[in-house]
Amino acid sequence: MTSTTTGLPDRYRPLDQVAPDEETPTGVIRTWRARDRVLNRDVALRVHTPGGPAAREWINRALTAGGLATPALAMVYDAAEGTGRTEPGGAAYVVNEWIEGIRLSDRLATEGPLSEREARAVVRRLAEGVAEAHRVGLAVGGLTPEHVVLRPGGLVGLLSVPAASGTEKGDITALGALLELCLTGLPGARPAEISSPDLAALVRRARSTDPATGLSSVTTMVSLLVERPRTGPQEAARPDGLTDSGWVRRLRDRRDLADADETAEDDGDEDQPVRLVRNHLPPVPGASLSRPLSAGPAGYGTEGDLVLDGTFAAEDDGVAEREASSSARRRLAVIGLPVLALALVVAIGWWFGTNVLSVAGSVEGGPTGSTPESSTTAAAAPAPGEEPAPAPPAAGAPVPLTGATVFDPFGDGEPENDDEVPLSFDGDPSTAWSTLNYRGSADFGNLKPGVGVLYDLGSEQPVSSVALQTTRPGATVEVRTGGSLEAGLEAFDVAASAELTGEDVLEFAEPATTRYVLVWVTGLVPVDDGFSADLAEVSVTAAG
Repeated sequence: MTSTTTGLPDRYRPLDQVAPDEETPTGVIRTWRARDRVLNRDVALRVHTPGGPAAREWINRALTAGGLATPALAMVYDAAEGTGRTEPGGAAYVVNEWIEGIRLSDRLATEGPLSEREARAVVRRLAEGVAEAHRVGLAVGGLTPEHVVLRPGGLVGLLSVPAASGTEKGDITALGALLELCLTGLPGARPAEISSPDLAALVRRARSTDPATGLSSVTTMVSLLVERPRTGPQEAARPDGLTDSGWVRRLRDRRDLADADETAEDDGDEDQPVRLVRNHLPPVPGASLSRPLSAGPAGYGTEGDLVLDGTFAAEDDGVAEREASSSARRRLAVIGLPVLALALVVAIGWWFGTNVLSVAGSVEGGPTGSTPESSTTAAAAPAPGEEPAPAPPAAGAPVPLTGATVFDPFGDGEPENDDEVPLSFDGDPSTAWSTLNYRGSADFGNLKPGVGVLYDLGSEQPVSSVALQTTRPGATVEVRTGGSLEAGLEAFDVAASAELTGEDVLEFAEPATTRYVLVWVTGLVPVDDGFSADLAEVSVTAAG
């Protein structure tokens, strides 16, 4: 469908109407996909009829939204109140960023409800963008599944920012309704149950109008949508920049749980009084109790009479247990001691043969004995079954890279194309690792200071330079050395920095001995859908 709208500037050429007409108290808003003839890009063009003073409130809201830079809300490029007449410039219009992706309504209609994790992520990202708008006094409005777009790379975007009208409470209620739709599916389909009690409670709180039970702000919803660990103790706060790998954290959690169990057992044995039970012998002092005991003298029935069967049966059980334990210890002594003695003899014989006899043989090898050169050669030779250590690379030769991983200490936990990292050192410049696409700014959308790839040389190596190839010239990088897999950015020293031109060699001011080389991207370049950078080939050069 082609537009016949009049009163628009010649810069914008409407192509297709992409949404139904939106009725407002002051008129009608129509949304078009249009072409910006000056910047040669697609935009979302929203036209208010009539223009002039009737559209003033909407245009003021759009100008406020123009100061926001959040990935969750479509950016406002242009806005004008118009004159209300039909000459060019007479229409009231708002120009938004055009967002490519799948509408949330289409996703729910074709594939059904989202998983709990996906629903949390989608609504949390939208809520973060709405919270930014609320901080500047703007109620967004228009939070419906038809306006929410699932973008590539796990991002979410809201079209038609801002709506003609809205309230902050209305935004909270709409976000709750979106969360419910994500978890249960669109109306008309067979609804699914919300299996998570905390998410079901969050939906109810978002709808509530009672100040005592409702949500006070969108920021509260953001914090409640952050996925918490399901089991296990909470991790204590750690200093800034200090992180753990997954296995270190799990090992520490197991150790803390074991310490807590031992402390509980010790406290129970020492502090709790021992209670006796009828028909059982009293416990041995210093031994731990295997089960709780009830009060009552041992060996007596309910009427105070001596119960012979119970008393002597308990004694027989104790004797049998002691005899079984003594028999097990005897078997262990009979079998274990000879094995231990045999191992000791073998160890002494091996030491004697490798030290005393080898020295005697070297003395008797000739009239002048063994030379220092032959002794050095024998010491350096690898033991049988061991592979010789690789020789260090020559000066100016490439240092082999044994592995690499994305280094993103300031990220929000989302993958930064982690599976593409091997493409940055596979010897093929036509393949590359790239960052995600960021909107609003070349400084990672003002979300973080940078992201990089940490390369492992396998061991400490003297290096003097790093060669970089990229398919997106103009990006800025730093080459850093030192640190470790668990260290923060401050643990890596800056060895060189540059703005990439395509093929660059970053020479160090002086050689550095390091195991890890970090290529830290600090600035992005414009691409079709925002800002990004890539590393097509990375090579580390050995120092002399």
